[in-house]
Amino acid sequence: MLNPHPRSGPSFVHMRIGLLGGSFNPAHEGHRAMSLHALKRLGLDRIWWLVSPQNPLKPARDMAPFAVRLKEARALARHPQITVTGIEAQLGTRYTISALRALRRRFSHAHFV
Repeated sequence: MLNPHPRSGPSFVHMRIGLLGGSFNPAHEGHRAMSLHALKRLGLDRIWWLVSPQNPLKPARDMAPFAVRLKEARALARHPQITVTGIEAQLGTRYTISALRALRRRFSHAHFV
């Protein structure tokens, strides 16, 4: 989980952070390859994988448990600039735009891509 108080954790001031949201059901090498490419091509400092607690457009019965998807995504990411997070569960957001607004409020000095 990302530290909600940047002063007590890593500083995200002026960082370019790419966001890759989804259900990650399952996380796969395509997610990782796309992230590594985006880091280089977009000049990003970090990529955050936002593992959705439940995609509102997909039936829950077809989803692996959230904790399992989060754990498997973390095992796959294997890169110091990729952070896998379940912060949407903490924020209580269901849609990307809501998550982005909440992240901008919480990490106001970061630039999200």
